[in-house]
Amino acid sequence: MWPGDTPFAQSRVMRMEAGQAVNVGAISMSAHAGAHADAPWHYDPDGARVGGLDLTRYVGPARVIDARHAIGCVRPGDIKACMDAAPPRILLRTYEQFPHEAWRSDFTAIAAETIDFLADRGVVLIGVDAPSLDPETSKTMDAHQALRRCGLSVLEGLVLDHVAPGDYELIALPLPVAEMDAAPVRAVLRALP
Repeated sequence: MWPGDTPFAQSRVMRMEAGQAVNVGAISMSAHAGAHADAPWHYDPDGARVGGLDLTRYVGPARVIDARHAIGCVRPGDIKACMDAAPPRILLRTYEQFPHEAWRSDFTAIAAETIDFLADRGVVLIGVDAPSLDPETSKTMDAHQALRRCGLSVLEGLVLDHVAPGDYELIALPLPVAEMDAAPVRAVLRALP
């Protein structure tokens, strides 16, 4: 979890072993926990909330690009060689191994010019394994502002550890929490026929 954000917690509110007819659980977490889709309202006070997201952007052909070689942030030159005939969804792997157990402040961000580069090539969605497009300490949120300017959608917190670079079908629909600034997703990649 982002430092200071609401951590994931689960509890049981009804228990069959206590004589209740069913088991019922409850969860509490940030909308930005794990794999999630940021709605524009997260970084634009006039942007759409989750209920206004174009769901077609979260399903369809996608390319996974290995960007683990990028230093500090992914720049256009780090991915340019992988963009020939790219589908409209690009997923960037930046971690050698996703840090499930601990927060890492040194995650690889995405440069704002990379968002522009992708938009100029018809990309409508960028996905990253990092918790944010922008560095942890950013106050200007340059990459998120580039999303705003270019109209791209974003997925953050993906786990791409065991995914080979290449083209897939992405299915990552945001939960319909209509008035929120983000929504958890269950991101799935399937081999293309």
